[in-house]
Amino acid sequence: MTDPEAGERRYRYGRRREMSRDTSRVETFSDGVFAVVLTVMAVELLQNGPARAGGRELPQTLADAWPSYLAYVITFGIAGQIWLGHHNMWRYVVRVDQLLLVFNLLVLLFVATIPFTADLLSDNLRGTARDQQLTAALYLATVLGESLFFNLSWWWARRCGLLDPGLDPQLAAAISRRLLVRPVLYLTAFAFVFVDPILSLVLYLLLVGLSLIRRPGDLPGGC
Repeated sequence: MTDPEAGERRYRYGRRREMSRDTSRVETFSDGVFAVVLTVMAVELLQNGPARAGGRELPQTLADAWPSYLAYVITFGIAGQIWLGHHNMWRYVVRVDQLLLVFNLLVLLFVATIPFTADLLSDNLRGTARDQQLTAALYLATVLGESLFFNLSWWWARRCGLLDPGLDPQLAAAISRRLLVRPVLYLTAFAFVFVDPILSLVLYLLLVGLSLIRRPGDLPGGC
């Protein structure tokens, strides 16, 4: 028989003596945040739908609203890429501690900011060069902040033994290298905002497309 006091004895006062717990609540909460963010983006797109004013034809009205559509596609792609990465990473995490929870919350903080920066982006794509650069910088800060804390989450989980003991160390190292490349690519795409803001956004979209190529840490493909 199991000693009824055995579980209680594992919760002891003192640094590093408290029990960690599994990841189920963290993943459920995180998925809820991603779902809300993507829903908000879809609602924003509906609210910003083209209005046929001044006798303009629908094709012209749709064409005039291209900044909203471009910002939506790129931002949805980036949010989807983050969700895929989060889904793949957390299948290797078997336990959480306090700091890992904090890092994950900070990832979600930046994810939840995506609709705001996307709205600014679509409103200022045809503004002055200064407005375009400022909104592009805010957009970069959002995706870069998320990427930074995503990297910290993985680094901390590896450092503190929160990953599955059966995870191949070579695979863990490959995932680390892959995660470090992402902020570098974001910075490269942002640099082009000083050449052409639209080109910078197209590069973001290209990065999203490249992320769909299966790499170490992704779920296996095929049947």
